Amino acid sequence: MKMAAYPRFLLALVIVLTALSSCTDPKSVFDENTEISNRNWSYVNKVKYDVKIDDPSVLYNLYMNLRVTGDYKYANLFVLINQKDAKHPKPAVVRYELKLANPDGEWLGQGTGNIYSYQTLFKPQYKFPEKGIYHFEIEQNMRDNPLHEVSDVGLRVEKVQ
Repeated sequence: MKMAAYPRFLLALVIVLTALSSCTDPKSVFDENTEISNRNWSYVNKVKYDVKIDDPSVLYNLYMNLRVTGDYKYANLFVLINQKDAKHPKPAVVRYELKLANPDGEWLGQGTGNIYSYQTLFKPQYKFPEKGIYHFEIEQNMRDNPLHEVSDVGLRVEKVQ
């Protein structure tokens, strides 16, 4: 490549990278993860999110995001997910099981190195009752406290297409 071509190449590269970084998922309303300190998730370390819903007339899919290391010792994970809003201060609490591995030990998540990522649908085609801010808390509900080798926990809310 000639020296005169480098500035044009760099300019084109910057434009492409800027365009790619500004692309967002049009379905996504909320998608955030929280790193678990030292990969030890204690009962008292509830992961909390506030989600703003502007359009209660559409259906939403709610997912739990999770990342564990290959040293996580179980094939599943039980969590409690609390949901409340300003008009209903008493949270609705539901217990969910996330299946992480087959009986033979094969991980079901997407693996990168020693980390396995999961995005598990826990409320399909959910209709929020009204506009507003909804508060979610995710709490681990296993016998181990703290629960070792949990790297990240998160929440994704997207519009159903």
